[in-house]
Amino acid sequence: MPLSLNLDIARVHLLSRKKQTIIAMLGVTFGIAMFVLMISFMKGVNQFLQDLTMATTPDIHIYNKLKTDYSSSLAQQYFADQHNPWVVVRHPRPKQVNLNLKNASGIVNDLHRFEEVVSVSPLLSALVIFNYGPVQWAANVDGVDITAEDRMFDLKEKMLTGKPEDLMGINNGIIMGYKLAADLNLNTGDLVTLTAQSGTQLRCRLVGLFKFGIATMDEYRAYVSLASMQQLLGKHPDYITDIRVKLRDLKDAARMAPVFAKRYGYTADDWETVNAAIKAGNIIRDTLTYVVSFTLLVVAGFGIYNIMNMVITNKLKDIAILKAQGFSGGDIMQIFLSQSLIIGIAGGLLGLLLGYLLSYALSRVPFPDDGYVSIKYFPVLFESQYYIFGMCFGVLTTFMAGMLPAMKASKIDPVAILRAS
Repeated sequence: MPLSLNLDIARVHLLSRKKQTIIAMLGVTFGIAMFVLMISFMKGVNQFLQDLTMATTPDIHIYNKLKTDYSSSLAQQYFADQHNPWVVVRHPRPKQVNLNLKNASGIVNDLHRFEEVVSVSPLLSALVIFNYGPVQWAANVDGVDITAEDRMFDLKEKMLTGKPEDLMGINNGIIMGYKLAADLNLNTGDLVTLTAQSGTQLRCRLVGLFKFGIATMDEYRAYVSLASMQQLLGKHPDYITDIRVKLRDLKDAARMAPVFAKRYGYTADDWETVNAAIKAGNIIRDTLTYVVSFTLLVVAGFGIYNIMNMVITNKLKDIAILKAQGFSGGDIMQIFLSQSLIIGIAGGLLGLLLGYLLSYALSRVPFPDDGYVSIKYFPVLFESQYYIFGMCFGVLTTFMAGMLPAMKASKIDPVAILRAS
């Protein structure tokens, strides 16, 4: 029979039992809506955590890793030459080592030649004591090339007062987290004394405050120029302990880190290795989202399956009459499968609309301000692929739910049904 005729019969069946049709459609609608809402929210949370992590973590970190193997000593090496088996050195004291990178400036220049690299920031960091009047506070100070650091972490967007380039406009300037400044009762323009572990001191003028939204940065981190840090630690102008690299694509970090480690002979960690726990959390949240969403859509599919079974049971005489008039088993299957697909498509489209509206509403809900996290609203990520996947999965679920009842209807013997009636 013509497809249009089969679709007309399917439409009549759906409209003749509007309540059942609406209930089946709402099952699909809410299933897909919850899928869209959950995956948009979970992906938004994952993206927020990744952005928060990357605000303080370079794509690749190159450094000279401290060697902790003290199994050998000079005494052992000396007496070993004399074949003295009675010399045993236990618990040797660690030797003094320099963690600086040799030819650091050459490494920085070489890194710029890689097309994957966007920015390279040399670093010299140390834990120092801040002295402001009677107040003392320990915090990490990074000696950096502030221009490169700005390209690395977009410092301009995180400044509350001042600008990153103000660090270069004044001798021994310092930029610190707003929480650290509050703990020390410092205002922009004040002088603060930094004391290194060796006892050397450096007076710096506060030129700006930043806010990362991370406690370890806002309360325990400050920036000075690389030259000021080298002066504070009593190091030569080429003394650099770390190099941070930003790539054009985060996905290249795991591939490029071993390349840099082999090329320069130092340890190179990519951001995924350093933040393995966060990556694992993202995978767990994604898995939970898909499992719950899959369950919702399968439950909706069972609802459609039950409704289609009831429709076929109530339409046995109609099916027999249709077959007696020349409708084939394929036509009967097409009629009832069309009903299931109509329910799935209509419910799916409404589900996408409802899911978008719920996601948008959540994205406008203010996030509780705890004084640290820099976020105004709940994070929601709007991506077209989530809607496409939800629609396809919803239609597939309803198709499978309608397939078995439709096959059952196509195999009904019209003679047996008409005799029984």
